Amino acid sequence: MSLFHAVVWIDHQKAQILQFDAEHVQSQKVKAHTHHTAYHGSAVRTGHEFFGEVCDALKGIPEVLVTGSHSSTADFKHYVDKHRAGLGKQIVGYETVDHPSENQLVALARKYFLKYDRMAGTPTPT
Repeated sequence: MSLFHAVVWIDHQKAQILQFDAEHVQSQKVKAHTHHTAYHGSAVRTGHEFFGEVCDALKGIPEVLVTGSHSSTADFKHYVDKHRAGLGKQIVGYETVDHPSENQLVALARKYFLKYDRMAGTPTPT
């Protein structure tokens, strides 16, 4: 099933990706893999691998809203801008939110995309 919109809730260890339309919601989770090494920068490498996996999961989704804490969304945005600029065109916004339930996250995203699509002058696909 190909769904037009997605919302991501992300922190530095896990991401929940919810693709949806008016009637369906499809959920996917991505978790960071920890590599315990003595090398300098291994945490950065692990973070980049995790953000890369999240980006791979978002491939092909036309409009994505990214949510999470301020620091996690800012770090993800920095990663996308620096390493995955093409994906940046699909990400329509970043919102700071706490830990919403899946239903709250989808409701937030539906409201956001309705407003976003109106402002862009494009009808919201159903």
